[in-house]
Parts: sequence; C-alpha cells; structure tokens
Amino acid sequence: MKKVAWWFLGIYIIYLILIALYFFVWTSPGVPPQFKGTAADPNVFMTHKQVVLSQDYTRIQDWINFATIPLDWGIYIFVLVFGFSAWLRNRSHEVTRFSFFHMAVYFLTLSILAWLIAFPGDYLAHQVSVHYGISVQGFSSWLRDNITSFWVNWIITFVSIIVIYCFIKKFPNKWWLPVWLLSIPFVVFLMYIQPVVIDPLYNHFHPLPDGTLKNEILHLADKADIPAHNVYEVDMSKKTNALNAYVNGIGSNLRIVLWDTTVHRLNHREVLFIMAHEMGHYVMNHLFLSMIGTIFLSLAGLYLTSKLFRGAVSHWGAALGIKNPGDIASLPILLLIFSLLNFIGSPLESAVSRHYEHQADQYAIKMTQDKEAGVTAFQKLTVNGLSDVNPPALVKFFNYDHPTTLERIEFIEHYPIKHHKTNHHKD
Repeated sequence: MKKVAWWFLGIYIIYLILIALYFFVWTSPGVPPQFKGTAADPNVFMTHKQVVLSQDYTRIQDWINFATIPLDWGIYIFVLVFGFSAWLRNRSHEVTRFSFFHMAVYFLTLSILAWLIAFPGDYLAHQVSVHYGISVQGFSSWLRDNITSFWVNWIITFVSIIVIYCFIKKFPNKWWLPVWLLSIPFVVFLMYIQPVVIDPLYNHFHPLPDGTLKNEILHLADKADIPAHNVYEVDMSKKTNALNAYVNGIGSNLRIVLWDTTVHRLNHREVLFIMAHEMGHYVMNHLFLSMIGTIFLSLAGLYLTSKLFRGAVSHWGAALGIKNPGDIASLPILLLIFSLLNFIGSPLESAVSRHYEHQADQYAIKMTQDKEAGVTAFQKLTVNGLSDVNPPALVKFFNYDHPTTLERIEFIEHYPIKHHKTNHHKD
C-alpha cells in the first residue's frame, strides 16, 4: 500500500512541472488577433506596465492554485497508507470514552495537519497578491481571516461528519439517502444565515450612506420590482484594491452588497450597471436555482460516494487498519472521495454559473440601456484586480464561474439596444 503514496508523490512532482510549463511556456497571454485594438484588449485601457504585471500576476496565481489542488488528496492517501489514521483513532479513544469526542479529537487533529500543510501555499498566494499591489492586508489580519475560515469550515464539516457516520452505522448500505434528506434544510439554513452570521466574521457591513447613488440604486430596484429597502457596503478597502459586488442569502436575509472599493473607484453609471447585474440574479432566481442544483447534485454525489466508500473499505480496509465503514479511521477515504467528486464536478458547476452571469449581464444592459458604462466598469475591474481578460483554457474550464472579461466586453459592445422613437409634433 505504501507504494501508492510514493507513486502519488512522483506523479505530483511531474504534475507540478507540467502545469508550470503550461502556464509559463505553452500558453501565450493576450487576446486573439481579431480582438486587438478593441475595448477588450488590455493594451487599449491599461498601461504597458499594468499589462505586464497582470500577465505575471495571473500566471503565478494560476500556478499556485493548480499546484495546491491535489494537496488534500495526498494528505488523505499518506495518513491512510502509513497508518496514521488508525493510530490517531486509537489515540483519540485513549483521551475519552465518548464516541462524540473521539470524532472531535480525530477530526480536529486531521484538520490541523491539513491546514498546516496547506498554509505555505495560502501564504505564498497572499504574498504574491501583496507584492503586485492587489492585497493591502497585513499578515495579522490575513492570518485572522485564515483561522476564522478554518473554524467556520471545521464546524460545518464536523456537524456533517457526525451525521454521516451516525447513519453509516445504522444503515451501512443506504446511509446516503437520510444524509441527503437532512442536508436539504442544512443547505437552506446556511444560505439564510451567511449574510448576517458568517460574512460579518470577516468584514464590517453597513448600509450605503444616503445620497444620490443610494437613491439611484433603490430606484433601479423599484424598476426591477425588487422589494429592496437597503444596499450594503463592505469595508474591503482595508484588505484589497480589487473591486466587486455580489448578492447572497435568501428570504428576508437576502443582501445586495457593494465593496467600498467599487463605490469609490467607479462612477455612478458604472456602479448602477454593476448593481443592475446583481439585481438580475435576484429577478431571474439564480440563487434559488443554484440552491436547487446544489441539493440535487449532492444527491448524486452522496449516492456515488456511498458506493465508492463501501467498495474502498471492503477492498483495502483491513490493510489500512480500518475495522468497518463506521470506523472513524475511514474518514480520509470518505474525504478523499468527496474531494475528487467535487473536483470532477467543478467544471459543470462553473459552466452553469457562467451562464447565470451571462444572463445577468444581459439583464443589466436592458435595465440600464448603458453599454458604455458596462464596458468601462469591466475595464476598471480588470485594471484594479490585474485580471486576465483572456485566461488559459484550463483555468476557465475549472475555475471561472464568470465569463471572461473578453467575452463580457465583446458581448456588451455587440448587444443590440432598441431605442424608443420619439414623435415630434409641430405647434
């Protein structure tokens, strides 16, 4: 079994070399020849220095991102084949006789190990962002956010694991069905509390100050038949120079949020276009549809996981020191399957998200009738985030949940707007 771990390590090293060649040698930055000189060409709206910096920055960040994807898989494989999982289970039993605390001690130790191994990659990505002037967040603030994310994710995952193993022990063959049924209200609950409980752990949110911009946004919401009484601003300028806006939450906790960098660096027309885009998500029920999609994808995922998990434990469990599927030492197998299925499903999830974003762009054009503001808004988003307007195909396929800036600007520029004719009468 140990050969599996060494094979993984060898393949991982080759993988690192190949993706480095892909990003730094085999792919060429810039836009295709037919887009040279258009509004989507970075050389039109960025300085030469900004173009070079954006190319270097995105290449490095893309390499770091792809380099760290398989880390979790390697961690789970190594802790299994070298007996650490079984050893940790035995040690957790020595701490307390209560099974709940066995799982807590086991999972906390495994999570800290994974966090420590992932930390250098996370820190490197942050330092690169600071070096290129995207992030302005100090180390202590960044570390605080990182640790907060660790605990938020740990609590959510631990609750899920307790439920899963409870049903694995009771229904070894059909545990996926009751777990899925319980996941439905859990997913809805998380989406409901995120804007008011989870998001404020990282940043300060406050209503956008009264004034012309707020009135224009609320007027836009009224035109869209959105019962919005407030727009929220978040103090992201303490952490980044990038621009963004988003809509999240459901029901009475749904929030339309603007980063303060967006408010201060875009003009009113551009902000209104961005807000019309976010309102488009609400009007077209994208959040609800995404939630439904997540629920049904989780059904397929849990079913596949149950089959793969049962087969893996049956075939390799004895060699790995795993007593049965309900043994907590089998958790790395379960997490490995979840991670692999999530990776395999990410292109589909990204493609659906890109479709929704495209629909929201179209809605914003129709709502504002201001294509120029849409084009300049995306140009400024690119400049402030040193984004790649035309990322490599591999990045777009796996990571892009929005259309590329090239695609968005080209779509906006060529989208036909029907102008209303005005009849002039002579007195």
